[in-house]
Amino acid sequence: MLETVDLSLKLSKEDYKQWLPRLKEDLRILQQQAREAGLPVIILFEGWDASGKGDSISQLLDRLDPRGFRVHPISAPIQEELYRPFLWRFWTKVPGRGQIAIFDRSWYGRVLVERVDKLCTPEQWHQAYQEINEFERQLVDDGTVIVKFWLHISQKEQKRRFRQCEKDRFMKWKVTKEDWKHHKQYDTYLRVTEEMLERTSTHYAPWTIIEATDRRFRRVKIFKTICEAIQTGLNKNRTRAATHEDIHEQIEVTALKDMPSVLDRVDLSLSLEPAEYRKRLMKGQVRLRELEYECFRRRMPVVIVYEGWDAAGKGGNIKRVTQNLDPRGYSVTPIAAPTGDEKTHHYLWRFWKQLPKAGHIAIFDRSWYGRVMVERIEGFCTEAEWRRAFQEINEFERHLYHFGTVIVKFWLHISKEEQLARFEERKTIEYKSYKLTDEDWRNREKWDAYREAVVDMLQRTSTTYAPWTVVEGNCKLWARIKAVETIIDAIEKGLQREDRPELTE
Repeated sequence: MLETVDLSLKLSKEDYKQWLPRLKEDLRILQQQAREAGLPVIILFEGWDASGKGDSISQLLDRLDPRGFRVHPISAPIQEELYRPFLWRFWTKVPGRGQIAIFDRSWYGRVLVERVDKLCTPEQWHQAYQEINEFERQLVDDGTVIVKFWLHISQKEQKRRFRQCEKDRFMKWKVTKEDWKHHKQYDTYLRVTEEMLERTSTHYAPWTIIEATDRRFRRVKIFKTICEAIQTGLNKNRTRAATHEDIHEQIEVTALKDMPSVLDRVDLSLSLEPAEYRKRLMKGQVRLRELEYECFRRRMPVVIVYEGWDAAGKGGNIKRVTQNLDPRGYSVTPIAAPTGDEKTHHYLWRFWKQLPKAGHIAIFDRSWYGRVMVERIEGFCTEAEWRRAFQEINEFERHLYHFGTVIVKFWLHISKEEQLARFEERKTIEYKSYKLTDEDWRNREKWDAYREAVVDMLQRTSTTYAPWTVVEGNCKLWARIKAVETIIDAIEKGLQREDRPELTE
């Protein structure tokens, strides 16, 4: 692939003076239009050392409004980043709607530098190709424009530029021993780069190879490519807006069919005597504390998700799980409707930010499954968005699993009659009354629609690496013990997992 690139391409001074100012002005206008349209843009620079990435970024920023972009220089991951899934540090940097994110190096480091220098295992960089493609597809499906550049120069040209920099006392600091090491590995990097380009150039996020020997040619081609990509993104945005149907009409959930489902097989009569409950709870809490330490020692993260009907007992359940844990080793994150910055990003963004670092436990009271339940039923997203979310969620959880995360997911199930009884109880007990809201009553009126959505969710997102556990919740004592013992079993199996990656300091 790269051997066919014509590195002799040049642009005359006259053409350069004609084209570049015009393109810079076009980009300034397109930035404003993207901001008004709520179009997020990612511009990614990869390429050989000394190929002109820094100069290209500087030229790019010349006419952009600084309030509308952020530059992210990416270096080797620090310890905090190593203790998270590899895409975590990039998910936290994706732009909000109307913003531009410029990456100087990127997530492709795992399949380039980390791969060649053996800073990651073969399993990790093999997985990275799939995870990168999924990551980029999710962002593009959500409306993000992704522009990816590989700046290409020959080994001979790279050497010439290194020597030139070393002669300049103001520039010589830029050329390091690591740069010369990579220069000697040019052929190895060339082979690895070609594989990367082939495996990650997709129709939704294609690579653009920049012939970077001539500075003028490089600059103009980069500007032209970015302008065309943003304009195409804006046109797609307008098309979607023009054809957009009312999402409340789109989300017509059919009436519940008389067909057996996973919820029909749940035995809600299961119960536990108080004495047996206290005995098993004490034993379970002691074991959880032991496992919390073992997770920390082995650097194994744990994610526990609680979903369920209103008044199903999620709060009381979480309290019993955490009652004997070291508070420094876990966090409980209650999830409500997205606000502020959360609304401007991909819906998974706020959950990526809340993931636990290796060795810690994160408990979510409601979760990313809101997209395929509340947002689906209430019309807060389009039908295309919630249908797409099933795949996105499975991919998200698989990324966590590849990192070594234990994922435990609970659906707390109660009958419609039991829910009504608990609602009425809340009305009469002062310290519980705040829990009962008008929204709870509105949701109850849509019980059948929510039930159908729950069945879809359980069937389409219960995987071998992140299975659902349906908890029979009419008896709170039974539900609490089942949750505690399920978590214990999952963590013990996670610690025994032979293919779990071991983290190093």
